[in-house]
Amino acid sequence: MAGRAAEPHVIWARPERTGRGPRPAYTRADIAAASVRIADAEGLDAVSMRRVATELGCGTMSLYNYVPRKEDLFELMVDAVSGEHELWEPSGDWRADMLRVAHQTRDLMHHHPWLPRLMSPVYGFSPSALRYLEHCLVCLDPLETTYGTKMELVAMLNAVVTMFVTSELAAAERTRSLPWSEQQENAMRIAYLGGRIATGEYPRMAAAFAEDAGPIDLEAVLERSLGRVLDGFTPRP
Repeated sequence: MAGRAAEPHVIWARPERTGRGPRPAYTRADIAAASVRIADAEGLDAVSMRRVATELGCGTMSLYNYVPRKEDLFELMVDAVSGEHELWEPSGDWRADMLRVAHQTRDLMHHHPWLPRLMSPVYGFSPSALRYLEHCLVCLDPLETTYGTKMELVAMLNAVVTMFVTSELAAAERTRSLPWSEQQENAMRIAYLGGRIATGEYPRMAAAFAEDAGPIDLEAVLERSLGRVLDGFTPRP
């Protein structure tokens, strides 16, 4: 006979440890910190209940008394990293404050390269994430629009930053695996692309490259992308 389906739960609504017995040896903060250390050093795929239990020096089954599912472990990790956001006194300039938020999020993602993989609304309402969202809404107090629209703004900024950092991390990982330098790789690809454009088969691409043949300034691209998101939410006169 099939087993009874597990009932949905929210880890934050559960007690720190289920069951009877002696006082818990570990807190959720301990478990989250151990998981983050593993992910930072070895990547997200290295995080497992067994690996975290080993890091803490306890049995795997004991860990399940604290964290019922691996997904809960991920949620603890995201909450721990969300707690690293600096929550400052808003300046009154909502655009400047939200740009600061975006750049801080980017820095956190580079410090914890596994984080973009776990950026999901599912993990968006943990205690630390709620404090972060409340801070963003305080920064957005000068913007005269609905709270629903403000939440969309925060989500879109996070999406742009996540996409940008994911690309940065992938490029860095690929560069590390190349048997030649990044400069050699770029020169080879530019030469190939130039040859294809020179065939005349891609006139619009040729015109695009003719407009600006210099190297791409990725920092400027990010600034423009974030600015365009903010422009979309700026009230029109």
